[in-house]
Amino acid sequence: MRFSLLAASTVAVLVTIGILGSLIVETARFFQLVSPQEFFFGLRWSPQIALRADQVGSSGAFGAVPLFAGTLLITAISILVAGPIGLLAAIYTAFYADPRKRAIIKPALELLAGIPTVVYGFFAALIVAPVIRDFGTRIGLDVASESALAAGLVMGIMIIPIISSLSDDAITSIPKALRDASYAMGATRSETILRAVLPAALPGLVAAFLLAISRAIGETMIVVMAAGLAANLTPNPLEAVTTVTVQIVTLLTGDQEFDSAKTLAAFALGLTLFIVTLGLNVIALRVSRKAKLRHG
Repeated sequence: MRFSLLAASTVAVLVTIGILGSLIVETARFFQLVSPQEFFFGLRWSPQIALRADQVGSSGAFGAVPLFAGTLLITAISILVAGPIGLLAAIYTAFYADPRKRAIIKPALELLAGIPTVVYGFFAALIVAPVIRDFGTRIGLDVASESALAAGLVMGIMIIPIISSLSDDAITSIPKALRDASYAMGATRSETILRAVLPAALPGLVAAFLLAISRAIGETMIVVMAAGLAANLTPNPLEAVTTVTVQIVTLLTGDQEFDSAKTLAAFALGLTLFIVTLGLNVIALRVSRKAKLRHG
């Protein structure tokens, strides 16, 4: 049994090392063709180049700033949607809902996590995006048929279960003695929540938000179907944008030769996304661990 557990752990570690190694090797090849300065600080993304000698193509532009900006914009919108809803839902189920309501509401929220992302994409493209466009037209705004706002709203709905579930766990892990002490001092239920429980559960809440951000950063289908493929550098959520994951899929779709800057750019994007997501997860785990140590 010990050998089996060791083998399983070793396989997981080796697979992670293999993935990271392949990303590093291919990214190094990419940076031999394109300078890191252009990739990380360039403002234009147009990786269309000639793959063969008989093709006609441009030299390409590999400035990834529009991709990073689009990813940040959609992620920010999704967190602004999911954060308040998920946190308030967790507070309600932990403090206000009776056991019967909690047994219904909590599984219902977590059910959202089981819906395939392509279904969310259909919902965003066929319902949310047209509603936003029609409403914007009525009030005189120029709204694109595919927008960051539509993708962000639906992505926010998708990550509500992550925030609500983890926030509920963080809140309920606070010792009951803390609540009783607050009540004994004459505090109301809302004062106890705001001034005693939430500050004590803050590390766990931060970890929940960071994990939700990691999930939003890695989403692809919703962005493809609702936000489009245009690499626009804009802070306007009513315009079409794209993200890092979408461009990785686009670059590796179809017959590709893994010796061109266009294809190798996907590995550079993948490594960057890997590092960012890994950093967020490490921070979330450390914050969560500190919370557990603090509260026993």
